[in-house]
Amino acid sequence: MNVLVAGATGYLGRFLCAEYLRRGHYVSALVRDSARAGDLADLSIEAEATRPETLKGIMNGVDLVVSSLGITRQADGLGYREVDFQANLNLLREAEASGVGRFAYVHVLNANAMRGVPLVDAKSAFVDALHASDMPTTVIASTGYFSDMGEILAMARKGGVWLFGDGTHRLNPIHGADLAVAIADATEAGRGWAEIGGPDVMTQGEVARAAFDALGTEPRITYLPDALRRTALAVLPLLPRRVSGPACFFLTALGMDMVAPRFGTRHLTDHFATLAAEKACQPKGLRS
Repeated sequence: MNVLVAGATGYLGRFLCAEYLRRGHYVSALVRDSARAGDLADLSIEAEATRPETLKGIMNGVDLVVSSLGITRQADGLGYREVDFQANLNLLREAEASGVGRFAYVHVLNANAMRGVPLVDAKSAFVDALHASDMPTTVIASTGYFSDMGEILAMARKGGVWLFGDGTHRLNPIHGADLAVAIADATEAGRGWAEIGGPDVMTQGEVARAAFDALGTEPRITYLPDALRRTALAVLPLLPRRVSGPACFFLTALGMDMVAPRFGTRHLTDHFATLAAEKACQPKGLRS
């Protein structure tokens, strides 16, 4: 099977390329700069999904498109509507024109509960377009990634973790490699929708304590009134979009449970331990 991965150089995209290669498929990585792709896939295709003219013909002979394309930090002037919605829509239209067999898209869990969040609204708008297509589709609604949890470890390393409320909201983040396996399983099974989380359900407080345990330091967790989180959400629209966009998503997600069916074998506690050990082994001058 010929698989094209969009967002291939991102955190999840690299694991997706590796997983489909492991399964014996021919993998093409859609990238803006082929120099960043290395040996990521069998073929690197240099194009920009925000410019549909660069996509013409790149999906000829492709059986499956898997897109994890999106932005979490707005650094190049483009917003969620331009990337998470329109760029993916450009990919879908080219896939339809090329006769691609299936289009898979990585969404977020609890999107319906996060209406009004610009990132989620853009993703949800694309999912609506995807469902309106005649093409077979797979939508993966995943919990947070292990890479996101690194922010908690970074706070713990600086001496203290700040949480909103009482820290009892639950989550089960997932490692990118485990999520890539689950996505490949879902596309091979022809599933239309899959909600996927990691193997361990933890409270936000337990995640914070796991970070301190990995560092071998005494937990210092400050629980802020949840009213502060809600106030911050109210004033975020006054800030520049590159700041307000990611903050709006993360602050909204912090106010709810983010738990999906469990999958995978990689544990967040082990991930924290690995990150802590790697940091400890770095030369002193390279530590941040």
